[in-house]
Amino acid sequence: MTRICIAMMLFVLAMPLAHAHGDEHDKRAAAQPMVETEFGRTGDPGKASRTIRIDMSDAMRFTPGELTLERGETVKFVVRNSGKTLHEMVLGTRQELAAHAELMRKFPGMEHDEPFMTHVAPGKTGEIVWHFTRSGEFYYGCLVPRHFEAGMVGKVTVK
Repeated sequence: MTRICIAMMLFVLAMPLAHAHGDEHDKRAAAQPMVETEFGRTGDPGKASRTIRIDMSDAMRFTPGELTLERGETVKFVVRNSGKTLHEMVLGTRQELAAHAELMRKFPGMEHDEPFMTHVAPGKTGEIVWHFTRSGEFYYGCLVPRHFEAGMVGKVTVK
């Protein structure tokens, strides 16, 4: 548990703190920095093999809640917030998302912005383009305080 907390703190400290939650996250510059993680890396929008639409609702659910992808696939996620409150979609491992959700509860105003996340205001749409380089089970969650704990999490199986 201590190693997970230390790893998560290092992860958070390494994040650029350029933006706060809100609409501005999805007005990113065309060139995203290359980010490598254990669940993949920043994807090239021009090389996306498909687009997957995901809805986020105030029922604290993603639709669809499960995805199956192929290793090596680059996916463009178009994420719509059909609710009346801010939601976000963050890709990661189950442990990373749980640790990050805990930090968000402790520091609700914490600023963060990475290519594997999008923060979406009510009625708006955001995008993530991600290249899945490894097989395994990964997740997407809303880390707005208490949303993840309420069940706002989905599963990605990469074969």
